Amino acid sequence: MSETLRQKYEAAGQGHVFNFWSQLSEDDQKSLVSQLGSIDIERVNRVYSNAIQSEKHAAESNQSIHQGIEPLPEESFETILGAPQKEAQWREIGLEAIADGKVGVLLMAGGQGTRLGSSAPKGCYDIGLPSHKPLFQIQAERIARIQQVAAQAKGKSPASVVVPWYIMTSGPTRANTEAFFEEHAHFGLERNNVVFFEQGTLPCLSMDGKVLLEAPARVAVAPDGNGGLYNALRTPFHLPSSNSSTTVLSDMESRGIQYVHAYGVDNCLVKVADPVFVGCCLQKQAECGSKVVRKTIPSESVGVVAVRDGRYSVVEYSEISKEQAELRDPKTGELAFRAANIVNHFYTTKFLKAIESFEDKMAFHIARKKIPFVDLKTGEYSKPSKPNGMKLELFVFDVFPFTHDFTVMEVERTEEFSPLKNAPGTGSDDPQTSRRDILAQQRRYLEQAGATVADGVEVEISPLVSYAGEGLESLRGKHFDKPTVLDKLSSANA
Repeated sequence: MSETLRQKYEAAGQGHVFNFWSQLSEDDQKSLVSQLGSIDIERVNRVYSNAIQSEKHAAESNQSIHQGIEPLPEESFETILGAPQKEAQWREIGLEAIADGKVGVLLMAGGQGTRLGSSAPKGCYDIGLPSHKPLFQIQAERIARIQQVAAQAKGKSPASVVVPWYIMTSGPTRANTEAFFEEHAHFGLERNNVVFFEQGTLPCLSMDGKVLLEAPARVAVAPDGNGGLYNALRTPFHLPSSNSSTTVLSDMESRGIQYVHAYGVDNCLVKVADPVFVGCCLQKQAECGSKVVRKTIPSESVGVVAVRDGRYSVVEYSEISKEQAELRDPKTGELAFRAANIVNHFYTTKFLKAIESFEDKMAFHIARKKIPFVDLKTGEYSKPSKPNGMKLELFVFDVFPFTHDFTVMEVERTEEFSPLKNAPGTGSDDPQTSRRDILAQQRRYLEQAGATVADGVEVEISPLVSYAGEGLESLRGKHFDKPTVLDKLSSANA
């Protein structure tokens, strides 16, 4: 097998990965063959070539980076702000799709909590709620609740409504994530409806596109970015319940899933399998959609969903001129470029399957890094002091330019977006702001239901009790004057 593999790599101009073959032990030879066999080296070469050509084209273009960028067309933009009737209509459409078993959820959870001072998967992090529920549990309980809400709304038995949860991990987080779910009995969800799969990797390359070795028997690799999601959906993996292998896309097909909600793990306010977002995209007949929040000031450092050269795109704040950033919509007076990207997306499974047909046209982004490597001449391990190679990444929004039917739905930031990015005590996007925002939201839910909460008193509502403020009618007139965790309505002594 190694000879066939060697010929394949030599034909691709990457035969140097066998440089130390004769010096390797039998076990190391097997390990190297196993790793090389799992790499599509022709695809690696294509990815490198496309990335270099794209970078070169951008550098040689006479067009300013600010040119060709336009606000979203009116027909592609929807908002629920000040539109309760639309919101209610979309919710009903979405609940019906959920009740019919057509909606699945994709969670991008490959990151570790390194910035938070934790080596555990980010979803395991406790943001300090009174219940000490980690992010994974908060999201799992929202899924459980929306299944119940959809079943009740459409007259179905609760057990008959399932929203499968597909969780994309990474090499460093896969085992710990699965163990965490096992330890917590999948947070009450059926084990078979929680599917773990792994984000892909790509070899690290030299500046001229040659695969780097980090050891004589091991290729240096790095994650292929959150846009690696699309390739990972087609990559076979073994189901724990059987010896057979499947892919996420084929598993979705077998369950009858037609629509998918995808999001990142670090947003404590995320409405998982949001029926309003799903319903909006269905009514608009979108194949792909993006949920956004309103950019409030021109100088906010956030990417926005816009149009670039006639195609939908996420445009980074550094690519928009001061004049563009300050431009106002003549009809509303709001910023013209206001659709702030929050990594919250809708797809049809038909579109997800079609991505393979144009994936080679999506140019990966090059990150030039200092990458430790083994010198092919001396066999010595080297840690460079300056960038010596590149890592290639695809972003999840890199599919937007290839969509034909695209919808953007704007939501209220305070209700749906509070990311966890920074170390405790930073003052923004940290555990304290996540905790503050989720408890403030739940206070609003209680007040909207007719309850009152004393100043300085914290009341936490379990997602199992309420997904988005519904089901709290029995608390009307109730006054909370001491800290409370509402894990069931009876615990409020209502």
